[in-house]
Parts: sequence; C-alpha cells; structure tokens
Amino acid sequence: MNYDETEWKKRYAERSDIGTQIVHLTREREGLGDSIDVLLKILNEKKLEGSTTESGFIVGSRRAVCFQDTPIISLCQNVYYEQTLRKQNNKTKVRYLPIGIAFQKGYAFKKGARPVIYDKTEDAKRYLPEDQWWRIVNFDLENAHRIIDWTHEREWRAPDYFGFSLSETLVVLSNTSAYRAFLKRVKAVDNGLLEKLSGIVVLQGIFR
Repeated sequence: MNYDETEWKKRYAERSDIGTQIVHLTREREGLGDSIDVLLKILNEKKLEGSTTESGFIVGSRRAVCFQDTPIISLCQNVYYEQTLRKQNNKTKVRYLPIGIAFQKGYAFKKGARPVIYDKTEDAKRYLPEDQWWRIVNFDLENAHRIIDWTHEREWRAPDYFGFSLSETLVVLSNTSAYRAFLKRVKAVDNGLLEKLSGIVVLQGIFR
C-alpha cells in the first residue's frame, strides 16, 4: 500500500506513538563549550558530523549521525530515563542532553537518513555489505542477565555527515533557562538565525 504525503501525515496525526519528525540530541563537548554552544556551532555550520565506533557505538569504519524517531512526549521520557541511569550510576556515559534539532522524516530520508537495523551485530554483518554496517544497532535478548535493547529510541542514522537547511530545522530546548540562554547568545551575534529556523520547542512545558 502506498499513499501521498498528505494522507501519510494524516495517519501520523491520529497516532500518539509515532511522529513525522526525527530528532538529534547533543551534549557539551570538550573544547566547544556547553550544549548550547555546541548547538549554535551546528546551526551556524548547517552540518551534523557523524559519530565513530569510539564516540557513538557505530559499527564499521563509516561515521554516522544518529536520530530518534519518537514523538516529543516519548523523547522527554527517553531523556528522563537517561538522566535516571546517570543518577543511579555516575559512571554512566552521557549520551545526550535534551537539547538538539529535529527534521521532517521525508526531508531527512531524501538527505540519506535511514532507520537502523536492530539485530545481533555479528548476524547483521553477514547479510549487510560493509558500507552499510553504520545502520547496525546491537540487539540481543538471549541472556536474561545481559539484555541489549535500544529499540525504544527507534533510531535513524545518516552516513558520514548530515547537511541541512535552517528553514527545515526545528530547535529543541530543555527548559525556559536554556531557551533564554539560546536567545541571548543568538541575538548577541545578530546573524538572522532565528528568522531562518522552522521553529523552537521547549520540552519543559510538555513533560514536568
């Protein structure tokens, strides 16, 4: 079955568990400043650099940019889960913070982004060509004491890097403090960034 984009969006609008956008969340990085600084760097460069095996659990030699295919409320829940993990174990790696950017799925698909393939890594390597290994996310439920399951993120990835237009970009911010900090830093430069964006959403008002 196929249908046009209007019907496709209507179908998604009637569901609370799926959405028409995918989200990339970021975090502070050494030498680049806090998460707002990193976000502004991404927006000014109009480019997301891919993660590697070392920095982002990517299989194979190609970098990949990671996104979550989740409605905003589910995104809030994923972030809350990550925060809870870090409170329980302060050695848990900070994978992302509730600050980032979102794109319509259709736009991201045309730019090369694809849903990942959840499977045992070694099994997936056998049926995928090596230049597609960036799509693999390890998934293994065999050992009840060592469950590996990231399917709640419904991840998408783009190989190498993801270039984008600001007019297609929705900025995602955690709370009113982050929103004010973002506006202050953007206005200090006054490069017309705000007018070019698709919009801004603040998560605090959705999930408290």
